[in-house]
Amino acid sequence: MKNLKRIYLAILFGAAFILSGCDELDHYYDDTPPAAPRNIRTITGDQRVDIYWDENREHDVAGYNVYYSYSYDGKYELIGSTESTYFIDEGGKNGDTYYYAVTAYDYDGNESELSDDVVYDTPRPEGFNQAVFDYNRSPNNSGYDFSQYLVLPYDDKAADFFFEKYNGLNYINVWEDSDVQDMGATKDIWDISYAPQTGWVAMKQGENIKYVEAIPGHTYVIWTWDNHYAKVRVKSISGDRLVFDWAYQLVEGNRELKRSVPDERKPLPANAKRNY
Repeated sequence: MKNLKRIYLAILFGAAFILSGCDELDHYYDDTPPAAPRNIRTITGDQRVDIYWDENREHDVAGYNVYYSYSYDGKYELIGSTESTYFIDEGGKNGDTYYYAVTAYDYDGNESELSDDVVYDTPRPEGFNQAVFDYNRSPNNSGYDFSQYLVLPYDDKAADFFFEKYNGLNYINVWEDSDVQDMGATKDIWDISYAPQTGWVAMKQGENIKYVEAIPGHTYVIWTWDNHYAKVRVKSISGDRLVFDWAYQLVEGNRELKRSVPDERKPLPANAKRNY
């Protein structure tokens, strides 16, 4: 019986040793970093930028680090980490342009190179449920200045557009030194990503304003007198009151108005290399 007991204990000890050895093999150290994440893209917001990318295929990826710089070839600084393929940069300042890059890291602490995609974004202000009134009846509350987020008289030199009711129709008007274009029906203010380069409404002979019919559900792009771009989506028109959502690009000449993920990626500059 003693011999049988010794044999039984030896079998148990051997099995435990084998299992322990397998466990050690499953946790060997890996010094190979993951591939750099791909297809980085952004969503422009008000003092924020939402960043997305494709999930890495490696099975041991533990998470991602997100970096920013003020130029593509500049020094990149870490702004946060995440286990998902989505990150919000809530420290963005409206009117500043940021370049973004993402790395992947594994459970052993190996980190990939910075992503190569040329990704930059310029946060801009936006507003919702703003109201202006028909200038024929409320001239002091019919215009709007995007740069100051302010309702103004229709004839104030800072007014970027004003609202008018005429012969039963509603109009968005801009002065002769500005431009306007109807971009058609949209589901929300974020549908229009960029200001167009052509297609602006022509001014009729003998007039000093340009105008388009204001239609609820349509989004309009305005090219202001001081070379900024804005978009306005008409939410409703009731009596003499027009309610709209808007977004405005603070950077002069920048057509970027988006808050939708772009499908296209910008090309990588020749001989470009990013630095931590």
